[in-house]
Amino acid sequence: MSGISTKKIGVLDLQGAVREHIKMINELSAQGIPIKNPNELSGVQALIIPGGESTAIGKLMVKYNFVEPVKEMASKGFPIYGTCAGLILLAKRIVGNSQPLLELMDIEVKRNAFGRQKESFETELDIYALGEEKYPGVFIRAPWIESVGENVEVLAVYNKKTVMAREKNFLVTAFHPELTNDFRIHKYFIDMIK
Repeated sequence: MSGISTKKIGVLDLQGAVREHIKMINELSAQGIPIKNPNELSGVQALIIPGGESTAIGKLMVKYNFVEPVKEMASKGFPIYGTCAGLILLAKRIVGNSQPLLELMDIEVKRNAFGRQKESFETELDIYALGEEKYPGVFIRAPWIESVGENVEVLAVYNKKTVMAREKNFLVTAFHPELTNDFRIHKYFIDMIK
């Protein structure tokens, strides 16, 4: 897993699978840093917004003044990756729901689109940006992307619904790569750092 210089990647530490993301980043010879307050963002080159409960994370981002600093990072071209709840928070639009959003990525999302906790599932995905080998998608109360803007690249589809996409410096997955032993998405994200 060597060959990547020590890049510093923040993981928003308000809720969700923070440790799992940090472990994967560190295994890729980068440095994962938990971000508990906005002034810690100045020390990282990229940011992951993990899964969890999107409404709760959104409210905490507002409460702890994360919204503007993250938007500033985005405007400067820093890569930002959202998994599950993170995907929802990065979206410009949400179907039939209002909650705090970063409104950075030109996508419309549907929350809990695949069902509640008991409908969580795993499936193999074709993600050709990562190579021919199928990717183990872990979906937990997952959203899907209902529609994408013209500059958004769809990277993975499941049941005709977009579950992974990229727009410039933004990457999102409806599933949880940090809960697998497949490092390819985290490596792809680290490679987005200029």
